[in-house]
Amino acid sequence: MTAARGATAIVTGGASGIGLGTARALARRGANVVVADIDGAAVDAAVAELVQAGHRAIGVTADVSDEGAFEALRDRAIDAYGAVDVVMNNVGVLTRGLPEHLPEEEWRRILDINLFSVVRSNLVFIPYFQERGRGHIVNTASFAGLYTYSYDRLPYAASKAAIVQISEGLALYLRPQGISVTLVCPGPVRTNIGASRREFGPPTVTRGPGPEFVARDADDVGGQVADAIEADTFMVYTDELVVPRLVGRASDWNAHLARMEQTIAEQAS
Repeated sequence: MTAARGATAIVTGGASGIGLGTARALARRGANVVVADIDGAAVDAAVAELVQAGHRAIGVTADVSDEGAFEALRDRAIDAYGAVDVVMNNVGVLTRGLPEHLPEEEWRRILDINLFSVVRSNLVFIPYFQERGRGHIVNTASFAGLYTYSYDRLPYAASKAAIVQISEGLALYLRPQGISVTLVCPGPVRTNIGASRREFGPPTVTRGPGPEFVARDADDVGGQVADAIEADTFMVYTDELVVPRLVGRASDWNAHLARMEQTIAEQAS
């Protein structure tokens, strides 16, 4: 269990969307927040908002695809607050295009930002938390990493599925050492992730995870994340309606795939 009050939390992708929602929620609960984001102006705005509200926050402009980014984040947080208790790996970018139109370099870009940023973070913060005997890692994945509902964003989905597997393995490894792991799997959430999306080939139909899912507010999701950190919860679904879908898929994967194919065909007709 990681109490937010007095803890220091680094949130990457923290200047907007789920990251900012989480930074706000943790700050309201008394945490020291380090907002890290590639958008320096957004970082300044986020920190100014938090400080004006009476919270403790600093900002770092950081590109998580850079070597040394996480060492710099760790050192800046320690300089400001003495320690790091929580790191949230929350950066994510999208690309869109049919499989035959997505170039290899675009696959590499998505995986480098979405997936290897988590790898780089682990290499810095796992030894640090092991030395302290405590800490909390939060990884943001997606419903897209739990089941497939669209085939025109495969690099994103592949990166998020990998984060699911990494997080589960980390939980098995690190929890006996006193280090907590939380996996956040958002469904539709109102964020600006689409602003940086690149597109390849002909236009495609944007498909969501299912009509039962209503887009959530990022601040509400941030509250869910803060709750999970304080309760030491592993899995955070932004919508529990995903559970029946996952159960149905696991019970009969062939039937699940046939249902998805039928749904896509009906949408195209």
